[in-house]
Amino acid sequence: MADAPPPDATGAGKRRGGTSGKVADFRYKRPAQPEKKRRDARSGHERSGPERSGRERSGQASPLPSQMRPDAGAQSRAGSARRQAYAALDLGTNNCRLLIARPSGENFTVIDAFSRVVRLGEGLAASGRLSDVAMDRALAALHVCAEKLRRRNVHLARSVATEACRRAANGERFIERVREETGIALDIISAQEEARLAVLGCHILLEDGRDGTRGPAVIFDIGGGSTELVLIEPGGPVPRILDWMSVPWGVVSLTDSVDGPDGTAAGRAARYAAMRAIVDKSFAPFARRIAPYRDTDEGIRLLGTSGTVTTLASLHLELPQYDRRAVDGLVVPSASMRDISTRLSTMSEAERGTLPCIGDDRANLVVAGCAILESILDIWPARDLAVADRGIREGILRSLIAADAEGERSREELQRARDVTRSGASL
Repeated sequence: MADAPPPDATGAGKRRGGTSGKVADFRYKRPAQPEKKRRDARSGHERSGPERSGRERSGQASPLPSQMRPDAGAQSRAGSARRQAYAALDLGTNNCRLLIARPSGENFTVIDAFSRVVRLGEGLAASGRLSDVAMDRALAALHVCAEKLRRRNVHLARSVATEACRRAANGERFIERVREETGIALDIISAQEEARLAVLGCHILLEDGRDGTRGPAVIFDIGGGSTELVLIEPGGPVPRILDWMSVPWGVVSLTDSVDGPDGTAAGRAARYAAMRAIVDKSFAPFARRIAPYRDTDEGIRLLGTSGTVTTLASLHLELPQYDRRAVDGLVVPSASMRDISTRLSTMSEAERGTLPCIGDDRANLVVAGCAILESILDIWPARDLAVADRGIREGILRSLIAADAEGERSREELQRARDVTRSGASL
C-alpha cells in the first residue's frame, strides 16, 4: 500500500509477528486426537452454540479472503476458483470472529460466520500472560470455527491473532496448543499488518465523500488490546498509506489499566478523564505528524471500524437491536458520537447494560472505547464519522481471493507456455 513501511513511533511493529504481510496458505488438517476426545469436543461445540454473538452474520455481500479444503489439489482448476470457499479468522483480545465466503464478481458473498466474546486478554495487563481460563474460552470458540471450516469444505484460509498474543509471554505456546487441538494455524501478525488489513477491508466506504469531501482520511480500528490509526491518501483502488500508529490501548487493556469507579458520579468522571489522559499521551506523536494534513480545502474524512463505533452508531439510530445493514456504511456527525460517549461515561455499568445494543458483554468495556474515540476526534476533527462493520477479516479475504486468482493466472500462463513448447517440438 505505502511505497515503504510507514513509521511506527510506538515500536509495536518490532514485536512478534515478523511473518505478517505474507499471504498464509494453510492446508487445514484435523488434529490428531483420540476418538473420545473428538466426541467430547463435538459435544462441547453443541453446548456453546447459544452463546454466539447477536452480530453473527451470513449471506451478506462483502469483499473477503480464505481457508481451503483438504482435497483441493484433486479438483479441476478450470473455473473452480470462483466457486471455492475462503475463510478469514481473527482472534483478538476480546473477540473471536470468523467469516467464510465465496467470490462474487468483484466482491464476495458470506456463506457462514461466527463471532463470540472470548476475553482472551483478560488480566493480561497485570500478569503479562494469557490465563488458563481465557485460553479455554478462546479454544472453545476456535473448536466451533474448526468445525465450520470442515463443514464448509474451505479451500483457502488465513487465521490471525493480534495484540493479546503479541504481548503475552505465553502467546506462542498458546498458538501451538491451538494448532494441536483444533488444526487451526494462527499467525501472530504485527501491528503494521493489522492496520494494513483493516484499511484493505473497509476503505471502500470512503469512496463516496459526503458533500464532495475528498481530502485525506484517517481510518482507525479500536480493538480489545490495541488501537491502530492510519492516515491515507485519497484516490486509487487501494489507498496509499501516508502514516500510521498502533498504541497498546484497546477496550480491554485500557479498562484493565485504570482503577474501577467508586460508584459515584465524580468517580466515574475522574476515571474517564484518566483514560483520556493515557490515550492522549500515546496518540501525541501521531497527532503532531498528521497535523499538517488537516489544513486542506478538500476537507478531511474519518472512518472507524470496531465494536465501539458500531455500538455508538446503533445508539445514534436508536435501534432496538443491532442491525448490521443499518450501521455498516452509516455516516454520523462527530458531535453526535461525542455526545453519546459523554453520556455513557457518566452512567453506571448497570445502567449501560440496560441499553439496546450494549448489554452485559459491552457495558464494562464501552467506556474505554468512548475515551479512545474522543481522543481520535480531537486529533482528527472531521465533521462526520463513517462507520464500518467490516475490517481485518474482510481485508484478509480480499487478499486471499486476489492472491489465489493471481496464482491461477500464473499457472494458466505457464501451462500455455508448456503447450506451445510441446507443439513446437512436435512439428
